[in-house]
Amino acid sequence: MKFSENWLRELVDVQADRTRLAHALTMAGLEVEEVTPLGEGLDGVVVAEIVAAEKHPEADRLQVCMVDAGQGAPLQIVCGAPNARAGIKVPLATVGATLPGGITIKAAKLRGVESFGMLCSAKELGVDADASGLLELPADAPVGQPLAACLGLPDASIELKLTPNRPDCLGLYGLAHDVAALFGSRVKVGEQAPAAVTGAARRGIRLEAGRDAPRYLGRIVEGIDPAARTPLWLAERLRRAGLRPISAVVDVTNYVMLELGQPMHAFDNDRLEGDVVVRHARAGEQLRLLDGSEATLDEGFVLIADERKALAVAGVMGGFDSRVTDATRNIFLESAHFAPAAIMGRARKLGLHTDASHRFERGVDPELPRRALERATELLLAIAGGKAGPVLVAENPADLLRPAAVTLRRARLRRVLGVDVADAEVARIFIALGMRVETLAEGWRITAPSSRFDIEREEDLIEEVARIFGYDNIPTATPAGALALAAEPEARIGELALREQLAARGYHEAVNLSFVSAELLARWGLAGQGVPLANPLSADLAVMRPSLLPGLVEALRHNRARQQERVRLFEVARVFGAGDPPVETPSLAIAACGAARAEQWGEPSRALDFFDLKGDLDALLAWGGEPQRWAVHADGLPAWLHPGRGARLSRDGETVGWLGALHPQLARALDLGPDVHVLELALGPLLARRLPRAQPVARFPSVRRDIAVEVPENVAWSRIGEVVRGSLGEVLKELRLFDRYSGKGVEAGRKSLAMGLILQDASRTLTDDDADGCVRRAIAALEQACKAKLRG
Repeated sequence: MKFSENWLRELVDVQADRTRLAHALTMAGLEVEEVTPLGEGLDGVVVAEIVAAEKHPEADRLQVCMVDAGQGAPLQIVCGAPNARAGIKVPLATVGATLPGGITIKAAKLRGVESFGMLCSAKELGVDADASGLLELPADAPVGQPLAACLGLPDASIELKLTPNRPDCLGLYGLAHDVAALFGSRVKVGEQAPAAVTGAARRGIRLEAGRDAPRYLGRIVEGIDPAARTPLWLAERLRRAGLRPISAVVDVTNYVMLELGQPMHAFDNDRLEGDVVVRHARAGEQLRLLDGSEATLDEGFVLIADERKALAVAGVMGGFDSRVTDATRNIFLESAHFAPAAIMGRARKLGLHTDASHRFERGVDPELPRRALERATELLLAIAGGKAGPVLVAENPADLLRPAAVTLRRARLRRVLGVDVADAEVARIFIALGMRVETLAEGWRITAPSSRFDIEREEDLIEEVARIFGYDNIPTATPAGALALAAEPEARIGELALREQLAARGYHEAVNLSFVSAELLARWGLAGQGVPLANPLSADLAVMRPSLLPGLVEALRHNRARQQERVRLFEVARVFGAGDPPVETPSLAIAACGAARAEQWGEPSRALDFFDLKGDLDALLAWGGEPQRWAVHADGLPAWLHPGRGARLSRDGETVGWLGALHPQLARALDLGPDVHVLELALGPLLARRLPRAQPVARFPSVRRDIAVEVPENVAWSRIGEVVRGSLGEVLKELRLFDRYSGKGVEAGRKSLAMGLILQDASRTLTDDDADGCVRRAIAALEQACKAKLRG
């Protein structure tokens, strides 16, 4: 929000200099981002009229101008501005003047012709960035008048960085209430008087967008002067607010938007057909916008249309075909209220950001449209003439938000702020902010104006008192209170401990955005699985991630592109699945590539492989104390995993994750090497921990028996372990796989696995017969369940 300091001071009494004003606004939560002084050091710059202009005899781009500066005889000035011509009034820096850029004006000869001063552009005067030509002044500007007096200088352009909860300060009128409260003054602006109705032109208005557009006002103004020029005072206020003057009609609507905070639009009334219809767009409906771009719309957009065609995208931008031109004599002025949710994100979807959408997205006072329409009519009639028709109103009052009264307790205010604020001061603050105050025994009942969408609860009122009373006036004190420490559940490993464990194993934590692009998900074969955002920050951040891996692998790729060959990353965060509401699942993801070990002399270098990553996983599973509940399977792999170097993870038979190498096709599509290995699994099962239980140390020795069996190649070790444990029960304390062999002596399509059975009974010493019986039971179970055959 950018505005003229002088304009603000016209609306409210401020007994403070510029520095103090800027500091007070910032401390009240309206951060002043920049203050640009304007028109300082213009002594010696006056209004002058060019009475004659002839081509320079020695230069094609220069003119010799005779200028009346109110000094009696005309001055001869050599000028190179393309718009220098006889009959216009422009700024003249007389000999001896020093311009804001440090240029001191002296009499000089330019290509042999004497020049006694300098005709100036707005940029040379430091009042605007326009350097395309001389700053043209109104025809009625008094010749010889100091330019500062003519332009209302000195002044300053102040830019605020407003938070989204303060849309009321996107208009000078709303900002004036805050300033009045800060400095104990009052807002000078009163009620807006209705414009004189001298015309009878009408047009029907139909509301067909429901709650998205509950109020729409319009008025036809006939017979305006299309050549009317915007007054200098109004044009200067627009410039100092960062807007370029365009034409009388457009400048008036922009001025009212800056003054009151209500965006408006004007249509060429002669191009409208029938009633004005406020409706939702049809799928695929197109409209050429004011900037010349073609907008393709969907049902989420609200349109302003007539009986036959679309006219404007509501709250965003008008249409090209119904725009006001230099030939327009009859206009239709609109002033409407749109629900913020109906406008939010629509401009961004069209690749736009307009002053109107910026305001409507945050919320505009639903009571402003009539006032803004009357104010715009008043200005337009004064500038361009014409006959104003009656105000045309269409509204659905039930869909308009009404401010509710909120109670503020005196004791609560004292407790939160830690300081006593006098009752009279509290009442003064709220009254100055435009709120209605009712005194109660325990405090106050406050009704905020319809412009203050942010006042919903008692805490909001306390914030208003704090920022206007002054944070500097609130003592600094250490909070006191009894804090109850939450007990850590013993049956769950903490996320911080998990992060520390992974960091200890050489991984670096990554924190990625929860949003990814639909294109990236399509590469991973995850198209349609994410949750699309209704109002994305950009096209690259349009979907809530269904998996942590796409973003984490992008981070890995980013590091590899910067000469980091060995990368170890992990992320602990949430993924989002489709549903109403979307399903959030805490997850862990790991991505690693490069050498298995950091460069060293103790062992030869080798590339990271599947078993390195599985070893890290096994360490985490053992941490929970129940690794036997987990299993690894070769089937059911997602499309992004290597079919021969990937695995599906399950806990108690339920799939909870995957690990392995990336699929070669995906690795090529992402411009990665074949050595990238990943893991992703749900965090809940991983962090589940068996409660520790004390057990006596075994009094009886264990017995070991080694067996080797042949099994089909497709039988997984996890299945063999499950069968052996099921057949032996608690007697089997540990099962160790110590050899795998296939080749000579083993049938094709089969493999030999050698395993050690650690047997132990808690009540007695196992005999050889007991141990041999266990071996026989294990072999029999393997023969039946896994088609195993004992090797001799």
